[in-house]
Amino acid sequence: MKGIYLLTDRKLVRDKSIQDVILQAIKGGVSMVQIREKEISTRTFIKEAQGIKKLIEPFDVPLIINDRVDVALAIGADGVHIGQQDIPYPFVRKILGEDAIIGLSVETLQQVQEAEDYNVSYLGVSSIFPTNTKKNTNQIWGLEGLKKVRASSHHSLIAIGGINLSNAASVFDVGADGIAVVSAICSAENPEHTAKHLYEIYLEYQRKKGI
Repeated sequence: MKGIYLLTDRKLVRDKSIQDVILQAIKGGVSMVQIREKEISTRTFIKEAQGIKKLIEPFDVPLIINDRVDVALAIGADGVHIGQQDIPYPFVRKILGEDAIIGLSVETLQQVQEAEDYNVSYLGVSSIFPTNTKKNTNQIWGLEGLKKVRASSHHSLIAIGGINLSNAASVFDVGADGIAVVSAICSAENPEHTAKHLYEIYLEYQRKKGI
């Protein structure tokens, strides 16, 4: 998994709808969308996810559900993103099958090493920088920490936490394959414009690496 990865947060979208932000972000270059909902009922979550799935299908952008394997199964999502306190990866893979996209959050080097035996689609390295969107992390990796993860893992790495236009290039430079963005896009005055600039930073990284 590579590129720019949008995580939704209904508290951050200001006067826009989540659906509008997602559409603008995709037009700007986002290559994957994760729906993250912590405070709505399962029924409401499923209804919302169904609508978003239908909305983005014409763009061929994968839809990922945060934490909720049941919701992913119910709507036929492309996969899930799980944390260390969720259903363990081997069970999720067994439930969703070999074709599902499964991302796993890692917050310590021990977790990175444990994941080496897993056939995960990517590791979500959290958090790179301090962020208000996720306060229950074990540590802040920083750029040096991300370098250590890159040296320790063969998996695709998606960096998350406090990433924006001012620091995205530095995150790619130390080994991230992609970046997951929440507030930088969700709270942007123009989500498409922000996503486009983040995508341009990613393309520049690709050019530097000769990819």
